[in-house]
Amino acid sequence: MMIALALLTAVGVREPLGVWQRWAALREGPGARCFAIARPLRRDGTTDRRGGYALIAARQGMTRAPSVRFHLSKPRGAGAPLTLVIGDRRFALGGDGLEARAGDAATDRAIVGAIRGAAAMTLATLDAAGRTLADTYPLAGAATAIDAAQLGCARG
Repeated sequence: MMIALALLTAVGVREPLGVWQRWAALREGPGARCFAIARPLRRDGTTDRRGGYALIAARQGMTRAPSVRFHLSKPRGAGAPLTLVIGDRRFALGGDGLEARAGDAATDRAIVGAIRGAAAMTLATLDAAGRTLADTYPLAGAATAIDAAQLGCARG
């Protein structure tokens, strides 16, 4: 719970919609932006506090697919590929040194669908020194947080 509350403060959120496991759903600002958010885990199972997060933003209206975005825990190396692994599915993402995102709405929908049926997801790339960088997120509670974010903005 403390981890989720720290996320609330970090992103300047006005209204928490709920916390499920390691995922929080938030409603922010005028014009209501809603999203589900979580921080990655370290190898020892504790929360990685280097600044990385996964954010699944609700798009306006209930029929629009959420968009998926990541902030890496460390900068990636120039030109290093970004691969999101969810269960047995792999998604190539685009982005800059610290950000990663799906290239289109169809990929966003496929990622959210995969999240709903998996236990964890890992965003993998190489850091500036060429070492593997892998941010892993447990997915327990993610589907509920995504749904809460979608509903939170649908209510106006």
